[in-house]
Amino acid sequence: MIDSIAQVSKWWAKDFTGNASNIGDTFTVKFKAGDTFTLKVIEIIPDKKVLWEVLDAYQGWVQDPKEWVGTRIMWNIAPVDDNTEVRFTHEGLVPTLECYGTCQAAWEYLMKQSLAALLNTGTGLPA
Repeated sequence: MIDSIAQVSKWWAKDFTGNASNIGDTFTVKFKAGDTFTLKVIEIIPDKKVLWEVLDAYQGWVQDPKEWVGTRIMWNIAPVDDNTEVRFTHEGLVPTLECYGTCQAAWEYLMKQSLAALLNTGTGLPA
């Protein structure tokens, strides 16, 4: 599970540089519209948790293009019966942020469709 999350270019953004496999790694994802995010791997607890912090961001379509800076992206992983439950949280992505609605919908797609497809079939649906 954690290895799949670290394969950012296979489920989030094809334009990926850096590494997301180890604590202290940094990486950047870029999108055709110009949005760019640089993150750092803060914590990895095998089979339990992955935590990233957003170090830099640019979203040109909102008034504050750096509103993601300082937010954290977290996965909590737990066995449930014969399956694995993954709980995703983007700490700091709150309704008062201008990008909230669009970003919430994007994360929902990425978690429920792209990352899920990578985990279940080996092929995600990155942008």
